[in-house]
Amino acid sequence: MQYSPAFLAAVVLAACVSETSASAESIGAPCWLPATPEQLPRWRGFNLLEKFVLGGGRKPFVEDDFRLISKLGFNFVRLPMDYRFWIQDGDWEQFDEATLREIDQAVQWGEQYGIHVCINFHRAPGYTVARPPEKTSLWTDAQTQRVCAKHWAMFARRYRGIPSTRVSFNLMNEPAGIEPEVYLAVVRKLVDAIRAEDPDRLIISDGMQWGQIPLLELRELRVAQATRGYTPAEISHYKASWVNSSHFPEPQWPRPLPPNGTLLSPRKKEGSHPLVIEGPFPAATELRLRVLTVSASALLVVEADGKRVLEKKFQCGPGEGEWKKAEFKPEYNIYQNLFDRDYSAMIPALTRQISVRVADGDWLQIGQIGLKPGGADAREAVLTLKQDWGQKPEPIRYAPGAPDGPFVGIAMQDKTWLWSKCIQPWKEAQEKGIGVMVGEWGAYNKTPHDVFLRWAEDSLSNWQQAGWGWALWNFRGSFGVLDSERQDVAYEEFEGHQLDRKLLDLLQRY
Repeated sequence: MQYSPAFLAAVVLAACVSETSASAESIGAPCWLPATPEQLPRWRGFNLLEKFVLGGGRKPFVEDDFRLISKLGFNFVRLPMDYRFWIQDGDWEQFDEATLREIDQAVQWGEQYGIHVCINFHRAPGYTVARPPEKTSLWTDAQTQRVCAKHWAMFARRYRGIPSTRVSFNLMNEPAGIEPEVYLAVVRKLVDAIRAEDPDRLIISDGMQWGQIPLLELRELRVAQATRGYTPAEISHYKASWVNSSHFPEPQWPRPLPPNGTLLSPRKKEGSHPLVIEGPFPAATELRLRVLTVSASALLVVEADGKRVLEKKFQCGPGEGEWKKAEFKPEYNIYQNLFDRDYSAMIPALTRQISVRVADGDWLQIGQIGLKPGGADAREAVLTLKQDWGQKPEPIRYAPGAPDGPFVGIAMQDKTWLWSKCIQPWKEAQEKGIGVMVGEWGAYNKTPHDVFLRWAEDSLSNWQQAGWGWALWNFRGSFGVLDSERQDVAYEEFEGHQLDRKLLDLLQRY
């Protein structure tokens, strides 16, 4: 009896999944999972950062990472790399063989320990999400496109003959701010350069807009795609210095899906919409507004049933003032100042509706609202708001004494919400025969550990249901399972490292 290739691939995959579900100590013999652009395996592993950014110093990859990753039951590493490591003396057309041999060594360790190695250009010639920016643009400059293609062709020649079960190419990190048709044209050139040297190499593209949106047109090029697992950023990047996290609230999971608190003036083309709080308010109530960032100037107006109860003019500028931080934005020639202060208004008894709006100026952010009825024993009801540019705030219904809390009818951010937000947009790509995985995910070490674990389990469970593999950012370090330096974890000594056992147990279950 003859079996179809698809059936045989399914049998191999089932056997490998069974093997990688065994205890960590039993895992170690290579079991190479079938990998095609149409169907990526459910790889599980980590990003390794030794060549992530040139400013971090020149370091080789570490064999012990591969050994431990295999020992703990995982089978995938992604190597996000800065191309400046492997060029000579700043000449991007000359390659440094010594550095390339260090990457070769990582590929060899992958083979030795049964770990798939994904080569990624985190900084490609002409493109980066990091600082400093590239001097030329991969999207518009033909010479830069030629050089980037030359780099990928070099790696394709170097690893020609190594099957795609063991090595894949991830073209560039999180393309953003580019029209899909322009991106597609550049990817076509890179893919052609790779396949001229190695026709069968597995190629993966990150989704558009920082890995969030699939590009269905890549199917014609037989390119798989990778998404991200950082939603919501208030969980994954709480207090992270490299993003604008100053307005992020204390993480919770699951949590109420808060209305939008970025209020625009009537001058903005996106439209001006008030934040509406529906009552009625049986007693006189103090409304507290936490004002975060103000752009240039803004006239904040609060009305109770159409009657103005607060009018506050914010004017940004340099130096010291009512604000906590003044920041000049040269691209707009204005100041955007962080106030991070509370402002209050008294809402008369029997008010039916409160309206909070920016009547003039530019825009401001309301980070939190508080409502406290009169009376010595009254408690303030607090709701943290999100910040989404140009989105109309959903009305808030306030019902003091309601059994499920004073803010009624607010949707929740939870596992179901994650599926709708992060999985569903990619289902069409899967249905059209595009392989999908999560190339990066995790939470920075300032996120409370219990919150992180609840969110992580919901994410992992969703990816398991979708059939997606994943790679945590990172293995050792602030997002990792080893040496993450969280202040709220009882670490376990493990082969010279500090092991986050609860996180490891969770990862091993999924």
